[in-house]
Amino acid sequence: MQGIQGKNVLVTGGSSGIGQAIAIRFGIEGANVAINYRKGLEAAQETEAAIQEGVDRCMNEIRDAGSKTMLVQADVSKPDEVNRMVDEVLAEFGGLDILINNAGFQIAGDSEEISLESFQRVLATNLTGAFQTAQRAIQHFLAEDKPGVIINVSSVHQRIPKPRFLSYAVSKGGMQNLTTTLALEYAGRKIRVNGIGPGATITPINRAWVDDPEKSAEVVKHIPMGRAATSEEMAAVTVFMCSDEAAYITGQTLFVDGGLTLYPDFRTAWSSE
Repeated sequence: MQGIQGKNVLVTGGSSGIGQAIAIRFGIEGANVAINYRKGLEAAQETEAAIQEGVDRCMNEIRDAGSKTMLVQADVSKPDEVNRMVDEVLAEFGGLDILINNAGFQIAGDSEEISLESFQRVLATNLTGAFQTAQRAIQHFLAEDKPGVIINVSSVHQRIPKPRFLSYAVSKGGMQNLTTTLALEYAGRKIRVNGIGPGATITPINRAWVDDPEKSAEVVKHIPMGRAATSEEMAAVTVFMCSDEAAYITGQTLFVDGGLTLYPDFRTAWSSE
């Protein structure tokens, strides 16, 4: 895609699932990619190897131009580790052009029983960590007086309530306003901030329902397109939103959900006929 080759990209939570697919796609498109991981070094190394394989196989000219990858460990819920992570990326790549705020997790539990500690843990990673990393990226863009792009990987649950996952839904609702507020504040400084809102996606963390025909059918019946997404589909949209082809888009969350946010229960006009 236009405007991706040679850019320096940081993907948080890049060692598995959607983050891994995003990192690989950027590498194939010719970007230098920093893969953040909290734990699971082996998975992060597999991502780095897959990026290089994609570059070698699909884009020899990018390899010849010196496209690079790096691994950077950090828990984004900890400010000191966020600062160290960004400093390492800047030192290795000499700059940063694109940030993908992808790191996140969820904890299940009835809302009347969840502990304050578990609630705060989810927000610390999903929302506060995204803010802190975005803030460091924006500071760099401004100091260098250059354009920058931030993508916040949110969820359909910034719009759709998710009972028993209150902290996750709250964190993604907050991410919506993180996206729009930063976009408005810095639009005049050549910094674009957008989000993607994945729906049901086939990733290792979702194997519990992906591999269970009954659970999978329960998930898919809510999706108008009749199937879950792949991580690669999320990656393609993310790279597009960072490209020059999306240069006039800011402050938006693009739901990539097979129609899940279209109120699928209203596919038949039961309320008026």
